[in-house]
This record gives sequence, C-alpha cells and structure tokens, in this order.
Amino acid sequence: MALDLSKVKVREALPSQREPHWQRIRPGCFLGYRPSAREGVGTWIARAYDEEQRGYLLKAIGDFGTLPGRDRFCDAKREAEAFAALVEAGGYAEEKIETVEEACRQYVESHPDSQGRFTRHIYSDPIAKVKLAKLRRHHLKAWRRRLENKPALVTRRKKGPQVTRDRAPSSINRDMAILRAALNTVLAPGAPDTEAAWQEALKSIRNADRQRTLYLDRDQRRLLLENVDAEIEPFVRTLCLLPLRPGAVAALTVGDFDKRTSELSIGKDKSGKPRRILVPPAAAELLAAQTHGRPFDKPLLARGNGKLWDKETWKRPFAKAVVIAKLPIGTTAYTLRHSTITDLVNGGLPLLSVAQISDTSAEMIERHYSHLSRHAAAEALAGLAL
Repeated sequence: MALDLSKVKVREALPSQREPHWQRIRPGCFLGYRPSAREGVGTWIARAYDEEQRGYLLKAIGDFGTLPGRDRFCDAKREAEAFAALVEAGGYAEEKIETVEEACRQYVESHPDSQGRFTRHIYSDPIAKVKLAKLRRHHLKAWRRRLENKPALVTRRKKGPQVTRDRAPSSINRDMAILRAALNTVLAPGAPDTEAAWQEALKSIRNADRQRTLYLDRDQRRLLLENVDAEIEPFVRTLCLLPLRPGAVAALTVGDFDKRTSELSIGKDKSGKPRRILVPPAAAELLAAQTHGRPFDKPLLARGNGKLWDKETWKRPFAKAVVIAKLPIGTTAYTLRHSTITDLVNGGLPLLSVAQISDTSAEMIERHYSHLSRHAAAEALAGLAL
C-alpha cells in the first residue's frame, strides 16, 4: 500500500529514521518526510530525477511549521513539483558550499543524527563562518581548544541548576569525528605538516575510551525491573536480556522479529550495517508478546502513545527506577548493555561471537572485558534469563 503523507495521522505514526519516508508524486518526482526525533515538527525533502546526471537530486524544503498540519502537505508537494520541473528543465544548479556551516548543514541532509552535535558545537561557534577556501589548521586547532574547554552537561534539565563535568576525551573524539566527516565530503586533505593540513587538527585522542566498570548483577537488574513503570518495563527488560544499545532497541519494529525462528533483525545501530541475531528463549517470549496483533511497521517496544522510545523519553522513568531501587550512582540504560556483555564474556562465549551479537569489534571487547574470568558457554546464555 502506497504511503499517503497528506494525512496528518499517517505522518504522526511514522517512526523517526535517517532515510525520509517517500511518497511518489509522479514519475521522477518524490516528496519525502522525516519525522522529528524529539516530537517536534518534521521536515520535508524533495527528490527529482536528473536525466543528465542519471541520478536523483535532493533538496530540503523546510518544515512548514507556521502552517496548520493539514496544510503542510499541499505546500510541500507544490515545492517538490516546482523543484522537479526545474531539474527536468536543466535549470537547477546545486547550491555552492562556501562555509564550514554550509558544509555541516549539507551533511545533515544525509546524516540527520549529526544535527545535535553541529547545533551544540558548530553553528554558534566562530568556525561556522570560516570560508572553506580559507580554512586552515589553526582555525580548527582553535575550535578544538574551545571544545575541550567547554564543560559537558551531566543533566539537561529545563528547570533548576545544570550539573556539568569536564568533557571526556571520548566525547571530544566523537564531536571531532562528525565535523571531520562533514568536511571530508567537500575538502581534500591538505599537505602534511602545513597550514593547509586542516585534517591534522582533528586527529583523535588515543586511548580515549575508558574501561566500563559499572556492572549490575542479575539481582540488581531484577530489582530495577520491579521498580520501573509498566509502560517502560518491556523496553528495559529487553535491554537486560540482549547486549544491544538502547537506541538500536528503541528503533526496532514489529517486522524485525521473526517468531518462527526467534531471529531479530537489527537495522539501525552504531555501525549502520544491518544484522540478524538469534535471541535466547526468554527474550524471544518477551518480543513475541509485543508483536501480537500489531502491524509490521509499528514500533516493537512502543510507548503508551504508540511512538518510539528515545533518550529524552526513557531517561526520566529509568532514572526514577534507579533511585527507588537504590542502584549505584551513574547507572544508565547503557549500563544494562555493559552488564549483559559482561555476562556473556564471563560465561565463556567467544569474544568474536560477543562482538558480532553486540555490534562492536573483538578488539573493543578484549580491551574492555579482558579482566573477566571465563566459565562454561552454556552458563553465559542461561545468564541472559532473569
């Protein structure tokens, strides 16, 4: 069944994802919609086929946030058709990227997950206005110093005092990596050891990843599950049973789980590569219950309103349960991933197998978990059941 973006309820039910949800307007002309990851107004994208280039051109056409929801589709469709007509007539020239900010905004169109970092560290910084043709190593060194000296927020409360800490080397590496990726799309590396070598200022800090030490044993995880709200309990229980990142679990849809084979398809994770894993019986039973009578394209572990969980919505109820259960300070949803990986390694499962299941490298598993002892592999899998 073709997607109908003209219906507000249809758009509101769409999951947030990197690739826009596309509706075909006519041959060679498509209108895309990308829902906001934070329940804001979604954005619209036009896509038109260019015969000369033998490929599609994209154009972000805005969110039309000043219009009522029922009117946004019509205006977006009109813009998409005008864009397609211009492309087909050979009169559209792609915008020239001149500044660092423009390079970042172009990168966001294909990598929307980068928007937050650019907003926090680039758009309001002096580096944003530097012309790409004049970008030098000293510009990025200065930006890097400002980034390193910027305190990191521990909490993002809208009310009350903000708690901060020194920015961790691993956080600095992630912030630099996203800018390096954006600039790599428009700039060639400069000659080494010259001011033109802009890329040298963005080299990663070595050995920045700290060993993860906060671990919740099975009794602590049971206690956590006893104290979480019923709405979020299936989501938290899944994190206790599978060594997955919270964001990857939140992005799962009903169609990702095959009840017949107990296989789970994970399409959105850090590596960006889809994979399938065989889940243990306890997890299979839980996920099968979540699929009952629900369409394939709906979130597998949905909130009460049917929408996806995300960091902003799971953070508060999770933190509340941690306090009630009197768990260690610093316990987060990610702690459950570390705890589950620890159980697998401690139970004797080969590091390569653990790495494949959890979407990381064997080297990373060895670095963070090599201090653990090893027992029977069967006990590792049995340990996934709470």
